Amino acid sequence: MNLINISAILVTLAALFSFLNHRFLKLPAAIGIMLTALLFSLILMGLEALGLPFRSIASHILDGIDFNTMVLQGMLGFLLFAGALHVNLDDLLENRWPILSMASIGVVLCTFLVGTFVWLVLNALGWPLPYIYCLLFGALISPTDPIAVLGILKSAGAPKNLESKITGESLFNDGMGVVVFLALLGFVSGPHPSVWQIGGLFIVEVIGGILLGLLLGYLCYLFLKQVDQYQVEIPITLAIVMGGYALSHVLHVSGPLAMAICGLMIGNRGRNLAMSENTRHHLDTFWELLDEILNAILFVLIGLEILVISIVGQGLLAGIVAIPLVLLARLISIGVPISVLRRTHFFTANSIKIMTWAGLRGGISIALALALPEGVYRNQIILMTYVVVIFSILIQGLTIKPVLQHWVPDLSPPRKN
Repeated sequence: MNLINISAILVTLAALFSFLNHRFLKLPAAIGIMLTALLFSLILMGLEALGLPFRSIASHILDGIDFNTMVLQGMLGFLLFAGALHVNLDDLLENRWPILSMASIGVVLCTFLVGTFVWLVLNALGWPLPYIYCLLFGALISPTDPIAVLGILKSAGAPKNLESKITGESLFNDGMGVVVFLALLGFVSGPHPSVWQIGGLFIVEVIGGILLGLLLGYLCYLFLKQVDQYQVEIPITLAIVMGGYALSHVLHVSGPLAMAICGLMIGNRGRNLAMSENTRHHLDTFWELLDEILNAILFVLIGLEILVISIVGQGLLAGIVAIPLVLLARLISIGVPISVLRRTHFFTANSIKIMTWAGLRGGISIALALALPEGVYRNQIILMTYVVVIFSILIQGLTIKPVLQHWVPDLSPPRKN
C-alpha cells in the first residue's frame, strides 16, 4: 500500500479509537487509544482463529510501515518540539542540574543496571542472553516517555517543582538514550568501536545536537521577528522542525536534542519577543492539535504492533520478568543523582518513588527495538520491550494519579467523616 492509503487508515483508526475512548472508556487520551487499539488487535486475532483472515490483512498493512523510521525520523522531532514549546525556561534552568544528571548519568546508569540485572536473572532461569544484547535492551528501555502522564500530573495538581523535573527529563533523555543505543549497536552490527570512537560519537551527537538546536532556534526567532502574520509564522516553525531534523541526520548530530532546544527557544524567547498575542494563540492551537494527532497515531501503532510480533512463550515470560528489573534500575538511577543533589536542591517529598513510577516507556523504546539487525535474539528483545511498554503505559500510567495522591500528602483527597 502507498503512503497515502496507510496514512488514511492510521488517521481513521486514531479518530475512531479516540471517539470510543472519549465516549466510553474516558481514560487519558494516549492510554485509552492504546488500550482500544490493543483490544482491536486481540479481536482480530480471535477472528483469525475462527477462520476469518482479518489479522492477516492487518498484518500485511503493518508490514508496510517502518515503525522505526516513522517514529525516530518522523514523529519524534514534532513531538519534542511541541512539548518544549510549553516548558517554562526559567523553571527548567532552576532545575537544570537535576534534569541534566537524570537525563545523562541517569540514562547511562539505568542502561548498565537493566542490562546487568536482565543478564543475571535470565541466565539464572536458563534463558541465556548475551550481555551485549542485554545492554542493548537496557539502552532502548531506559529513555522515559512521560507524554501520556504529564496531563495526569497536571490534572492531579502535581507540585510545579516535580512537574518541571519530569518534563525536563523527558525532553532530553530521549536524545541521550538514542546515542547510547547507537554506540552499543556498533558492537553488534559491525567492527567493535573503540572507547575513543564511542566518546567521539557522544560528543558529536550531544554537543552537535545542542548547538544545532540553538542555531535553528535563533534563526526561527529572527524570521518570526520580521513578520506579524500567523499564516506565515506557523509554516516557519513547521519548516524549522522538518528541515532542522533532516539536517541533523545529514550532520550526524542528535535530532531529538536539537528539536528540544529549538522548541525551548521559540516557546520562551520567541513567544515573548517575536510574536503578537494573536500569533501565540494560533501557534499554540496548531502545535497542540498536531501533537494530539501524532500521539494518537503513535499509540494506535503501539496497540496494533502485537499483530506482527512473533509471540514466543520464553520471550513473553522474559518480558514479564524484566518489568520489576526495569523499575528497580529506574529507582536506583533516579535515586543516585537525587540523593546527591538533595543537599543543594529542593525535591518534593517521595520524588524518587514518584519519578520511578512516572517514568513511562513508549514508542521510542519499541522503535529502537525494531531497529535491531536481524538475528537470533532480535525477536526476544522486541517481545520483552513490548511487554514492558504495555505494562508501563497501562498499569503505571493508569495508577499515577492515586500514587501521586498517596505519596504527596497535600494532594490526597479529603477524607469523608
